Amino acid sequence: MNQKIRTAVVVAMVSVSMLLTGCVSTQSGSEQQASIRVAPVSPDYKLEITLAKLNEILASVELTPEQRARFHYDRGVIYDRVGLRILSRIDFHQALKLQPNLADAYNFLGIYYTQESEFESAYEAFDAVLELSPDYDYAFLNRGISLYYGERMELAVSDMSTFYEREPSDGYRALWLYLVEREIDEQNAQAQLATNREKLQSDAWSTALVDYYLGQKSKEDVFSLAKEGLKHPNEYAERLCEAYFYMAKIAQKQGDNVLAANYFRLALATNIYDFVEHRFARLELARTNEALKLAIN
Repeated sequence: MNQKIRTAVVVAMVSVSMLLTGCVSTQSGSEQQASIRVAPVSPDYKLEITLAKLNEILASVELTPEQRARFHYDRGVIYDRVGLRILSRIDFHQALKLQPNLADAYNFLGIYYTQESEFESAYEAFDAVLELSPDYDYAFLNRGISLYYGERMELAVSDMSTFYEREPSDGYRALWLYLVEREIDEQNAQAQLATNREKLQSDAWSTALVDYYLGQKSKEDVFSLAKEGLKHPNEYAERLCEAYFYMAKIAQKQGDNVLAANYFRLALATNIYDFVEHRFARLELARTNEALKLAIN
């Protein structure tokens, strides 16, 4: 699940193209299995070109503070997508210095704080998002995830319920609601997931993951469905990233931490850096490895 961030990448590409066109015009006028199922994504050279153009703009073009903030944000989004999290974090902080009301930047920083288990800072960042933009859909998901990893389950359920209720036909929302609800009452969470399944489209990929959680599809079924109806080159890798993560969460709950760790590693191996499942697979892997060490000792 990519939280629609890639839309921002496309916007960044268009913005860069438009600004460069304007600059050229101005300058000319004034002279200025799992192991066999790993499918890592290929480099996206369009992103590299866009990054180069953004670097050029930020280094040499006269911009208003608002424009400069936006281009720092856009570059941060692209850095995030290719896994350069430290560079993206620097850009998001710079964007906020220039434009303190940029909710999107706070959202990213909240995600990073969660990945680093700095939960209080994450809560503050997501609170800032919702203060600036009360209808910011994915802030409820991201704050809910942060509360989940911070073991504040009742608050996590509240946020995930809000996120789910805004689009009950989304299988990912149903899954995340289930993941937090089962930490409070597993039997009730399973029953609620079965009820929520009725609102999903049967042919949607995310529904296959829900069906796996409900015991209606096997791992083999899920991996087979992952190959169907692909619409772009990286979609198979994206689906594998999701499948490995959610399968790992099942294995983890069943006490099979060795299998869970392997699945989390496979999710990371897909290199789908901007998906929720990839973002938190590393945190999950660290916790799973810690559980394995404790079991040995």
